[in-house]
Amino acid sequence: MQIGIVSDTHGHSRFAQSAAYMLETFSVEQVLHCGDIGSTGVVEIFSKWPTHYVYGNTDDSRSVLQEEIEASGGRYYGQVADIELGGRRIGMTHGDDPALLMRMIRSEEYDLVCSGHTHQVNVRQVGHTLVLNPGALFRAVRHTIAIVDLVTMHHEIVEV
Repeated sequence: MQIGIVSDTHGHSRFAQSAAYMLETFSVEQVLHCGDIGSTGVVEIFSKWPTHYVYGNTDDSRSVLQEEIEASGGRYYGQVADIELGGRRIGMTHGDDPALLMRMIRSEEYDLVCSGHTHQVNVRQVGHTLVLNPGALFRAVRHTIAIVDLVTMHHEIVEV
């Protein structure tokens, strides 16, 4: 099972749409959005897939976003997501609470921990946990997403 991971769209549909086209080329089955969604238009773009969302520090209209996410068939988790996909346990948070992110990484409970917030790609292995920040789709030198194969845990950062 291949998943796509995006973050920090900040309501900019043009970059979100470019990411969606790229996700289609990789035939991802589900998408994770690591927060700073920014608008219901972004939710609509990713509604082609079962998409999992956490809020980010700039997501002010959280109840409106939650309503749109749920209406589009997505899942909204609030600050922290604990997801089972493809036999893997995945933790996701925006990353604006570094202590929370570090607890998730060090817990050794997850195969994959995803976050955003920094607008910079960061991929590392901590014990058996793959820690991944896909970068950002707005306010970044390069607009990037991540693709992860949950069977092999092979991961790729892709510029959109």
